[in-house]
Amino acid sequence: MLSLDPIIAFIVIVLCFLAIKSFHVPKDGLNAFPPGPKALPLIGNIHMLNLKRLQDSFMKLSKKYGSVFSIQIGTQKMVVLCGYKAVKDALVNHAQEFGERPAIPIFKLYHRGHGVLFSHGDNWKTMRRFTLSTLRDFGMGKTSLENKIHEECDALIKTFKSFEGFGLKGNSISKQRTCIPPEDVHYNILYNTYPKLMKWIPGDHKTLLKNAAEFQGFLKSNFTNRVDQLDRNDPRNLIDVFLIRQQEEKPYPGYYFHNHNLTILLSNLFAAGTETLSSTLRWGLLLMMKYPEIQKTVQKEINKVIGFSWPQISHRKELPYTDAVIHEIQRFANIVPNNLPHETTTNVTFWGYNIPKGTYIIPSLTTVLRDKTYFERPDEFYPEHFLNADGQFRRTEAFIPFSAGKRSCAGENLAKMELFLFFTRLLQNFTFQAPPGAILDLTPAIGITTPPQNHMICAIPRTWTDSATQ
Repeated sequence: MLSLDPIIAFIVIVLCFLAIKSFHVPKDGLNAFPPGPKALPLIGNIHMLNLKRLQDSFMKLSKKYGSVFSIQIGTQKMVVLCGYKAVKDALVNHAQEFGERPAIPIFKLYHRGHGVLFSHGDNWKTMRRFTLSTLRDFGMGKTSLENKIHEECDALIKTFKSFEGFGLKGNSISKQRTCIPPEDVHYNILYNTYPKLMKWIPGDHKTLLKNAAEFQGFLKSNFTNRVDQLDRNDPRNLIDVFLIRQQEEKPYPGYYFHNHNLTILLSNLFAAGTETLSSTLRWGLLLMMKYPEIQKTVQKEINKVIGFSWPQISHRKELPYTDAVIHEIQRFANIVPNNLPHETTTNVTFWGYNIPKGTYIIPSLTTVLRDKTYFERPDEFYPEHFLNADGQFRRTEAFIPFSAGKRSCAGENLAKMELFLFFTRLLQNFTFQAPPGAILDLTPAIGITTPPQNHMICAIPRTWTDSATQ
């Protein structure tokens, strides 16, 4: 029987080689790479990071090392950008240099460079251009889409009313979650750090692949049956437009508009279009329960301007306090705290540092949305962040919950529309309260996105009489 000693020795040698390799700094970054804490062999800075809430570690490290600093997770060197000025400068003023997406092993398992969220190069450009133009053609950001959103609002209101004012779960408006469950965070960081080693070890990536395969199977069964139903002169939705483009791409079929690209694109849109909106609404209702006076002020403004008519996007300018509260919900909720990572496309000199091509970049949204330069009370829920002295809505340039630059959220306009209509309809129809004795915890859940912890809410239906007396 083979002794374990040679195997252990071999593993140690391999790991030492990786450690030595990880400490190699490219010539372009010699003596000018952003500063950061000293990394240990093999593990880098993992020992000093809060892996469940990396955003907290980034806030702390930025106080010591500044707005541009480096960390190392395992053998992967990363540059973290903190604060509005640094993040904007990178993503907007240096959009080309910071415009790539790194190949993240845990996502590469099933995305394989397709879709729009984690794709690269020409495929990303083609899919993003197609997505934006098609969504606009179907009304994204236009008032013609309002009636469709109101139909969804009606369904949600009907569901809430079915509880007859009694407690319901605070995740009732949440659809399938795409964030990584708390118990998986450490494992997935480990997998991304040592993918060649971890792929041989049983773990949660197997479950991730299984779930992804099931979801992709659902999407494929939904669109593959549409080919025979296509009307080139009257496409019904984004899927139809994609399949028409697929046919037009001949005699080079499948170059960009192939079925796997469509499947991943749809999964990206489902994830980005459901998880973020539902999480933000959940935060909104929780915060209204936590701060009932703010809820009451919103309801008074809605009563005065709209009454019980359907709110329209055009009402937003007439509802400055409500608009400020919605913006503050997004800022405070901070549901994508670490943003999606970027990667440099070339060697770049940035804020006095040389950052090599292919460097993993983390543009921290937490440090932007809680930047003390722009927000008076960054750690508090304070709608006045978005109100001037006259009580009118004011924009704040550091408000970028959808990120910024070329990789910003493609569905930003649609999300703003949905959030405004859903929130005003809900506050128009219900007063939200915590069940007796409930403790409202504002600690976010753990994951890539951070919805609130599961909780119970009481949705008390409002009547015209209630509105008139407020």
